[in-house]
Amino acid sequence: MTHRVCVDVEFGVRVTKPGLAAISVAAVHADADELAVSGAGSPRAAELDHGTRAEVFDLEAGEHRVTYHGERTLHRSAAEPVTLADLARYTRPSRYCPADRMPGLDLARHTDDRARVHAITDHVHERLDYVASAREGRDAAEVLRAGVGSCRDFAHACITLCRVAGIPARFTTVYAPGLVPMDFHAVFEAGVGGRWLVFDATRRASRRTMLRIATGRDAADTAFLTPLGCELDFLGATVFATADGALPPDDPGKPVVLG
Repeated sequence: MTHRVCVDVEFGVRVTKPGLAAISVAAVHADADELAVSGAGSPRAAELDHGTRAEVFDLEAGEHRVTYHGERTLHRSAAEPVTLADLARYTRPSRYCPADRMPGLDLARHTDDRARVHAITDHVHERLDYVASAREGRDAAEVLRAGVGSCRDFAHACITLCRVAGIPARFTTVYAPGLVPMDFHAVFEAGVGGRWLVFDATRRASRRTMLRIATGRDAADTAFLTPLGCELDFLGATVFATADGALPPDDPGKPVVLG
């Protein structure tokens, strides 16, 4: 069954020092979309890894309103293969995923990487209490000690434990119809059997209707707003993501490919 997913985003910024800013809110492979910033000219596009799009605007001082609308019909797609470059990059420690200074889980009883990733996801789901927002700047080790976190914290914890186990894992921001409260959402992808599959330890939305926004080593690579010389204050955002028809149930044990 196909689903048509529609996304609408709006947020405000107050620029105190003019300059460039990169905005990454576009859904990957959108059938149609439009991004606009009030009081700014046309953006310059930067294509990043895995289809991530950064639109770079030159912002004058003052308040600006950013709006984005995107639509995409989801079809079953083939899983992206794990390349040698992926294997080298996504098994290394990164800013929020300190795999070099965290103990791993005892996964000896699990016979393959898919079973190991499910065990890691179950462990994080049971270990952490979900909050819609949590203190910024914590890495996976701090999150697991605290026992509470947002979606990005769940993803960072899973990614780190996968990397400790030698399984490549990467951080992905998505639009997630059915998420409550609605916001940008973070999940992770793991390299299982030579292909990338998506997992979500929060289990708060159906993976089958998620739209990819940005992909990287961790949240440091996937910010939706990045000052590039300007100085600004973020004034808050609203995010709406809807899918036509009933949302498909999500069985955590079944493999899902993120388009």
